[in-house]
Amino acid sequence: MITGRSLQSAPGGQGKQSRKVLKRSAWLASALLVVYAVLLIPVGEEKYTPTKAEQLQRPVFAWNQDAYWKTLETRYRTLKQGGCATAVPRLNAKFQDVNKILSRLQQTRLRPAAPVYRELESLVFEMGPMVSACHMRVMDYIALIAEMRSVIKQQSVEWDVHSAAVRTTLYRLLYGTRAAAEEVILQSPPGVVSPLVLGKNEPSQTPFADVRNVRVHSGDILVSRGGAPTSALIARGNDYPGNFSHIALVYINPDTHTPFIVEALIEEGVVVSTVEQYLKGKKLRVMLLRFRADLPQLRKDPMIPHKAALRAYTQATTGHVPYDFEMNYEDHRKLFCSEVASAAYEPFGITLWAGISHISSPGLRRWLSAFGVRYFKTQEPSDLEYDPQLTVVAEWRSQETLKQDHYDNAVTDAMLEGAERGDEPGYRLYLLPLARMAKAYSAILNSMGKVGPIPEGMSSYVALRSIWYAKKHDRIATELARKAAAFKRKNGYVPPYWELLRLARSAEQEVESGSE
Repeated sequence: MITGRSLQSAPGGQGKQSRKVLKRSAWLASALLVVYAVLLIPVGEEKYTPTKAEQLQRPVFAWNQDAYWKTLETRYRTLKQGGCATAVPRLNAKFQDVNKILSRLQQTRLRPAAPVYRELESLVFEMGPMVSACHMRVMDYIALIAEMRSVIKQQSVEWDVHSAAVRTTLYRLLYGTRAAAEEVILQSPPGVVSPLVLGKNEPSQTPFADVRNVRVHSGDILVSRGGAPTSALIARGNDYPGNFSHIALVYINPDTHTPFIVEALIEEGVVVSTVEQYLKGKKLRVMLLRFRADLPQLRKDPMIPHKAALRAYTQATTGHVPYDFEMNYEDHRKLFCSEVASAAYEPFGITLWAGISHISSPGLRRWLSAFGVRYFKTQEPSDLEYDPQLTVVAEWRSQETLKQDHYDNAVTDAMLEGAERGDEPGYRLYLLPLARMAKAYSAILNSMGKVGPIPEGMSSYVALRSIWYAKKHDRIATELARKAAAFKRKNGYVPPYWELLRLARSAEQEVESGSE
């Protein structure tokens, strides 16, 4: 029975209870605010301090040929407006000239400073506008460049790849002529260019499997380019800016001939993937490399590539190997992507990256250090192509993926120019407490063998800077796409890379001014 007294006392009891709840809520809010404030304190981050050796500026490659690129573009525009009929004899003559040079190089050995290499480079560049504007012999041109690459790599077997002059010659001939081929690919009508270009079918005695119309052998190396903004940073962040950001090693099961891919992923460390899983991760381009069959070590034991692949496969399937954000290729307790391949071959007396990579620009070193890199003499994925121990067996690329590749390169190059001017990679300070809690949660998951929201080995600061970098890159890329579309409407062709870089610089300035 409810009495009048109980009716009078009930509100007072509820009031006391409400006041207790309010006090507890206020205490909890205050505690959370204190925790949040403490987690806001930016402490515990290692700052990059360059060594004396790093402070010595090494030469960084630059084409410095803007006027020449504009001349080639002017020729292209002139040919598009008419005159292709008269270009046919000239183009055929240049094909013959290049083939003569290549035949000569196959029969003799020349020093890397020989004038014929610059002649070869000029011929390929000059052929590009004719092939592209007139859509003549497009696949012949691409195949010619692939043949030239095989010949040059064979020439480089006796070159000192530690020499800066040799590295420059190889870079100009291999990277430069690929760039010429890709300008032609991007200007060609859809369906004209095959996404697969075959190189040299280097013989191998290791187990094999057929993948994407190419016979792949155990021990082969896949060099690829990812679609993330940081992939472009890895590819371009080098004394010799490149096109590739990832290395993986092929293992073929000798009983079932099933191919597996051993690779180091930022999120998981070293893993074994199926071909489908490997290709599911966005790949803008893929190149297949194989050791030369006449390599002294392989002459003694042709199964070394398979043994190296089995070693990497076994290591990945029997234990956990974390990802190495520092890029220390000499310490194999943690591995980054390049190191998966080099560490696998090392016990068999084979040193990959005969010419080691350097990252010399102060601004670039500062930026990469902000993303966890601590070693600036390392194994860059793009540079593996120049290793004379390896031949290029095949390369896959399409117009659409090349378009994104070039856009990402241009945005990255523009941002790195800002790094050299003193720009710093940033992050949102108010997100630091959340990032630290996410890192703690990730550490718990990592201890149980699971993957957390922040990769193992990545700090909260690096995670936030990665978000900042990706967002800024995407904003610039969006603006660049708009400008590139306007360029095409006005001129009737897609902007070549030098124009794309100019547009990217403008896009970055607009994004910067809009964010102020």
